[in-house]
Amino acid sequence: MLLANIKHNDQQVTFEQAVKIGLGRDQGLFFPQKITPLENLSELLAMPFVERSGIIISHLLNGEINVADATAMIKNAFEFPAPLANVTSNIYNLELFHGPTLAFKDFGARFMAQCLSRFSQDGKLTILTATSGDTGAAVAHAFHGIDNIRVVILYPKGKISLLQEKMFCTLGGNIETIAVEGDFDDCQALVKASFEDQELRQEIGLNSANSINISRLFAQVCYYFEAISQLPAEQQDKAVISVPSGNFGNLTAGIIAKVLGLPIKRFIAATNANDTVPRYLATGEWKPKTTVATLSNAMDVSQPNNWPRVEFMIEQGWFDKSLLSSYMIDEDLTQMGVKELYQMDYLSEPHGAIAYKALKHEIKEGEVGIFLGTAHPAKFKESVENILGELISLPKELADVAGKTLLSSEMAPEFAKLRAYLTNQ
Repeated sequence: MLLANIKHNDQQVTFEQAVKIGLGRDQGLFFPQKITPLENLSELLAMPFVERSGIIISHLLNGEINVADATAMIKNAFEFPAPLANVTSNIYNLELFHGPTLAFKDFGARFMAQCLSRFSQDGKLTILTATSGDTGAAVAHAFHGIDNIRVVILYPKGKISLLQEKMFCTLGGNIETIAVEGDFDDCQALVKASFEDQELRQEIGLNSANSINISRLFAQVCYYFEAISQLPAEQQDKAVISVPSGNFGNLTAGIIAKVLGLPIKRFIAATNANDTVPRYLATGEWKPKTTVATLSNAMDVSQPNNWPRVEFMIEQGWFDKSLLSSYMIDEDLTQMGVKELYQMDYLSEPHGAIAYKALKHEIKEGEVGIFLGTAHPAKFKESVENILGELISLPKELADVAGKTLLSSEMAPEFAKLRAYLTNQ
């Protein structure tokens, strides 16, 4: 199967090449030129998560990886469930935080690790990625200890929770972490500049594990099918899915699932104060503002890198733009969402609360709402405790790292300094 650079259609690559290259020429994103809907959806939805996901991945790749191999890779990657928790009579939370780093990004990062283990037998790789919180931990744990793969993770100094930081900045070994004196967009700009430097790419075998990497995106498609499969059959075509949105990879994956034929009624893209997309959909003008820090720090992104893929699917006529709405949920409403859910005996955190509040704003009679739970509440322990005025306990995964020493370096957001670091190690 060939994937094309959506900025330069003449650059066409296989899935293997796309996974290894990461970004295309002129920082263009790779994407399928065609997505064929799946057949026998009712049979697919009746299958177990892993078996179904292997079929979906192989189909998306047009057989570049056969079903048996794709299923084996998925089995190694998806070693944890994605349960649909009933919050109220017509609202569910898709819990995507049951993996080793308690965040939805475990799905994509672990599948990408399976891909690179399969594709990179012939040389060393350096994975360079930026994180606004959860990506770092998921990538670090997915690749920790893998021979011939060096991982360098950039994150905004002082702008992620301490427990998030401890999850990936205490591993050592082949995992290197850098606290950048800036925001997530500064980190992402450094990653992009590195990929534009062809000499650097060749010298260190550069790759990215951000959601811009197509392997991560395809893995995320699978849990949308898992969500719908857990609804009663009569509700499956009534589902409205609210996605907490920062870099917009999660929404992109959901729309791919719909293009494949999954009977999702429509989507809500829920953002925090970094509301470039809601304003764009309302006015038609793309005007990113300076990124601001919020309680939902993993969504503190003012220039979402996956949005061009959403635009591409709309422009190709694969997805009807009228089936997407977007809302900005401010800090007060975010806290209100956490409290409302807790009053219904459901413990959530700021990102999930934003998706919940946006869903409540728009859900109509007769519809079924699903909002995505992208991280375990304890990953935002301090914020959640401050909002609720109650202590919450730490799961083992976080308790084990809470007392460990951070191993990060610090760096100004200057490409020359990053380049020197990457080539001097």
